[in-house]
Amino acid sequence: MSPNKQKLAAPAAVQPLSVDMRALTRVGARPGFLDYLVQLWDFRQFIFYDARARVQSGTRRDRLGSAWLLLNPVFNGLTFYIIFGMLLNTSRGIENYVGYLVIGIFLFQFSAGSITSGARSISNNKSVVQAFNFPRAALPIGANIRELIAAVPLVLAMLLIVVLLPPAETISPLWLLILPAILLQFIFNLGVGLILARLISKVNDFAHLLPFLMRAWMYGSAVFYSYERFIDHPEILRIMKMNPLFNVINIVRDCLLYNRLPEWESWAMLIVFALSALCVGMFFFWQGEESYGRS
Repeated sequence: MSPNKQKLAAPAAVQPLSVDMRALTRVGARPGFLDYLVQLWDFRQFIFYDARARVQSGTRRDRLGSAWLLLNPVFNGLTFYIIFGMLLNTSRGIENYVGYLVIGIFLFQFSAGSITSGARSISNNKSVVQAFNFPRAALPIGANIRELIAAVPLVLAMLLIVVLLPPAETISPLWLLILPAILLQFIFNLGVGLILARLISKVNDFAHLLPFLMRAWMYGSAVFYSYERFIDHPEILRIMKMNPLFNVINIVRDCLLYNRLPEWESWAMLIVFALSALCVGMFFFWQGEESYGRS
């Protein structure tokens, strides 16, 4: 060996290293439920700003732009007024049928849009789910926040219609109660959307059934007729009063049209359904966290 060549260092001895496999987590594994909620909270700013941007860009290609957020429910209300109020005479015995119908249409459309958007949020964003690592519940939550933001002009228009169109209603402090009612409605919408989002991500056929279910739900929520026609049928009336959307609409009608405090049973039923839907929906959605985007 040439003396100019450096002598290679002797290889280091291999040392045994103990690794605690319990401290390792699989990539993409579902976190614990509480950790999952913390992750969602960390994504709160992204969820809100994304929802707001989607509301602003949703009607950008239309000439009337965001005006369609208001025109769609107005045209729906006009259609229902002509068909049910005038032709089928369901307005009989209802004071201020225009306000009665507008409240029912606007509030139900808010729930229908929120539940449908949340239910389809995973299947409609499958490429995003497959490409990025984030808590998947951010998608249905963002969809529901987007619908809530879009509902703000609807609620304002609803109030203006009730105040301006005859018989004009008088503004009272009871009107403030519509805020917690709509908040509970939002919570309920989110819970149902989370449940349906997981179901549709597994079996897409549920997406085709959703419009029919929402239509049947609307007919059972006394949107364009009075529930008093079922007074002689207590079983039907009892089932109807267990409908959370019926309770939301009934609470808002009591506050805006009849200037009376809503019954505590309506509030209790709405609170129970809203909180139960959110808890069940979030837990049910979290259980399928690892499966989204893989089928």
